[in-house]
Amino acid sequence: MHAEDEMHDEILPFQPDPDDGVPWRAPALREQRLYELMRRDEAGEERAHYEYLRLLAAEGLYRPVPLPAAEGSEGGAPLTVLTLQDGRRVVPAYTVGVLPRPHPEVVYEFVTLGGLDALWPEDVDILLVNGGTPCAKWFLADGEEREVWRDLNAELFRPDGMCDRVETRWTGTPEDEAVLRGLACGAHLCYANGDAWNTLHWHGAGYANEAEGLSADWDIDGRDEWLETEERLLRCEVSAWQWHFVLDARNLLVLETGSARIDPMAWRDHVETAIRAQLDGCDTANLDAHVSILRGLVGEVMRYEARFRADGLLPPDGYVRSVAAWDLGRASMVARRGLGARYASEAELRDAVERAGRSAQAAYGSWAEFSAGYVLGRCLHFDEETFGDWYTTVLDAHRVLMTHPESPWATIPLH
Repeated sequence: MHAEDEMHDEILPFQPDPDDGVPWRAPALREQRLYELMRRDEAGEERAHYEYLRLLAAEGLYRPVPLPAAEGSEGGAPLTVLTLQDGRRVVPAYTVGVLPRPHPEVVYEFVTLGGLDALWPEDVDILLVNGGTPCAKWFLADGEEREVWRDLNAELFRPDGMCDRVETRWTGTPEDEAVLRGLACGAHLCYANGDAWNTLHWHGAGYANEAEGLSADWDIDGRDEWLETEERLLRCEVSAWQWHFVLDARNLLVLETGSARIDPMAWRDHVETAIRAQLDGCDTANLDAHVSILRGLVGEVMRYEARFRADGLLPPDGYVRSVAAWDLGRASMVARRGLGARYASEAELRDAVERAGRSAQAAYGSWAEFSAGYVLGRCLHFDEETFGDWYTTVLDAHRVLMTHPESPWATIPLH
């Protein structure tokens, strides 16, 4: 984490128990469910203990690790062991909703019940889940209990099992609309990953997974590379210039004619005239190649838009004005992941998402338009007009995000 971030003492989660008779406001649905199971277990309901464990097996946990130990460990650093006041030694682990704000010297690694078993120290016999919160629970960690962990892990955990869902935090969220708007720009990616969309306290998939993902997806292996990539995304310079050129040419024709119904041939001709004027003096063969690509791109965009209209992604007379959302949506997520990998500070994350939100406001009139721009950018990047998974999965996400009551786009207006 960048040195400008102040040190703080929120290393381990702490959420006080509610006053008698006052229900606990859990940070998310997962923790609310665990709280209910914990209360039922305390009341003597035999199966509640097992149901609590099954939920942990399906969703996984996060464990605190000193940053020096985590660096380079690929998620395999030893488990942290705490000694309680009564002398008992426990391994702490937490569900994602109760995690504290990221700390400069301590990170959280994702771990399954099977992963806990593989790393378990033989001289510790207690697992403490969500300690310091109202949904805390102890588990003995003897050989018999850990066999249950292994069985439940094999039965219930799937790496993509928590993907494709709207995850919303109920507490500890930013109040600034500009920040929330910028976070909402990352709605498609938060939905795909099953991440909470409305938090700046980003842990994502855990420190090692966040760093690995940035490296694999973006060739980001340090702070300088994160800064460069994030800036290029915020300036919409990562997506192909040709996409912007073609759409801008149509936008100009719409402005000049006062009609959204632009003749395809007039659009192609306008694109050709504009690029020939812009590249005047270039090698003829090279210029002709650019013209051919851009004229062909007009047809590709039109075919995608026709499909979008048929699928309800665009209204019957709608079209995509900009693919800026493809870069801005990714900028919102790369900013978060930069904090998760400790390449960025929370202040830099906040600044980046605010910029993304402002740019989205400038480019689009609604979240529906933003989403259509994001989908077109993704399809032009990956789909190659197959209308396969690169399209259908994000179409499904669009439909959920436009209708779910806790969707970011139902929570914070674009304008």
